Amino acid sequence: MIRRTRGRRVALIAAVLGAGLVLSACSSNDTLAQQWNSASDKGYIAGDGSTTSIEAEARTEAVAFSGVDETGAEIDSADYAGSVTVVNFWYAGCPPCRAEAPDLQEVSDEMMPEGVKFLGVNTRDQEAQAIQFAKEFSIGFPSIMDAKDNRATQRAFAGQVPLNAVPTTLVLDTEGRVAHRVLGQLAGASQLRTLIKETQAEAE
Repeated sequence: MIRRTRGRRVALIAAVLGAGLVLSACSSNDTLAQQWNSASDKGYIAGDGSTTSIEAEARTEAVAFSGVDETGAEIDSADYAGSVTVVNFWYAGCPPCRAEAPDLQEVSDEMMPEGVKFLGVNTRDQEAQAIQFAKEFSIGFPSIMDAKDNRATQRAFAGQVPLNAVPTTLVLDTEGRVAHRVLGQLAGASQLRTLIKETQAEAE
């Protein structure tokens, strides 16, 4: 079962078609790959703040990904195996990314001691911009620099869930499967905290 709730801002109309999830952005005829390619050449595609939650029995296989963070350290999905993980897609010039950064850091400060892991995926910046952003907002978790790798991490997740907006925040279960997706800016720290706790409760 997949349940959806709406956020405050409406910029896109989401629809569930058949057994899969297909989200339309600028045109209902755009494929997911076309949406990603379009997004790489212009400003962010504004999400509507909607949340998609996927029940455990409806989730597909774990998402495998790898990349290099802003410090040059290698990151692999195996590093996050067994942990509830938050994955946030962002870039420094994206206004809603900046607005939600304090909420992400607040929840990471609170829940990383509980074993929850956090990872950013920077969709278009160079390392210097990502490092400056982390300093400005006191971000304590790494980000894969995905533009350098032809957006390989974005594409890995797009095979599971239609990521066509930045910011997008995912909560992965302990098996590395997508459990929740927030398309657009988080409504606040409490929203993310609730999604994480729901996912943690599954493993109890």
